[in-house]
Parts: sequence; C-alpha cells; structure tokens
Amino acid sequence: MNIPNMLTMSRFVLIPLFLILYFNDQSIAALCILLVAGCTDFLDGYIARRSGQVTVTGSMLDPLADKLMMLSVILALLIKNVIPLAAFVVMAFRELVMIIGSAIYHFRGLKTVPANMFGKATTVIYYAAIVLMFLELPGGVPVLWCGIALSFVTSIIYFMKFKSLNRVS
Repeated sequence: MNIPNMLTMSRFVLIPLFLILYFNDQSIAALCILLVAGCTDFLDGYIARRSGQVTVTGSMLDPLADKLMMLSVILALLIKNVIPLAAFVVMAFRELVMIIGSAIYHFRGLKTVPANMFGKATTVIYYAAIVLMFLELPGGVPVLWCGIALSFVTSIIYFMKFKSLNRVS
C-alpha cells in the first residue's frame, strides 16, 4: 500500500474518533480531527499525482472516505440540532447518490470523473461552514446552504463530464 492510500485509509479511522470526541462534548478536539482529515484529503491526492502513485483503489477509496466523513459530520450536527433537518436530508441524499453512482460506474467498468475546481470549492465551503458552526460563530448554516447549492451545480458538471467521457447518451 502506498503513502497516498495509507492517508486515505487514515480518514476511515478518523471518523469514529471524530464522533467519539464530538458526542463527548469535545467539539474543538473533534474539529481538529476533522481538519486533520481534510489535510490528509489534500495530501493524498497531491502526493499521488506528484509521485505517479494514482491507483484505482485510491481513486475509489478517496471520495468514499470524504463522503463518509462528511455524512458523519452532518449527522452529528443534526443530532445536536446545529443544522436543520432539511440541510441534512439534501446533503445526505446527494452524498449517497454520489457514493452509489460511483460504485455502479466503477463496477460496470465505466470511467469516473476526477475531482475538479468546483468540487474542491464545495469542500472548502463545507469546511468553512463547519468551522463556523463548531466555533459557534454566526453564518454557519447560511454558508452551508451555499455549499449545498454549489454541490448540486458540481454534480451536474460531473454528470455532463461523465457522459462525455463514457459517451453515454
């Protein structure tokens, strides 16, 4: 297993650690774990591309780790009444559709679309919203809704690129 894939795998381990800390009223420590996960997300892709270590396994596990971490975070925020149910439902729906869609595409031998700047911008906005909410600063939920809106624009762009890449009509 190469270093980028080990970094990706570490995010799966960080999910329960995040949840344990968050639900034991250690929200700043939980936020730090989330930020470490975000850093590993950046690093694994950077290292993989720079060193020519991009693998099929990494290409599948990286977005799965990201989506499971985000689902865990928004579920935790919902349980503690930090975000509205509507935001959770919309985000969870999109994340689950992306996970299931990617798996179907992968197992059918179709090419998946690599991350683009819209996807990265969505992630940055989500993290900004989460930091605001964890630090109990104003604007977290409105920023989250902006991220949600951008995530759907990003999904449309991904779908269009997917169709073009795989010549699907």
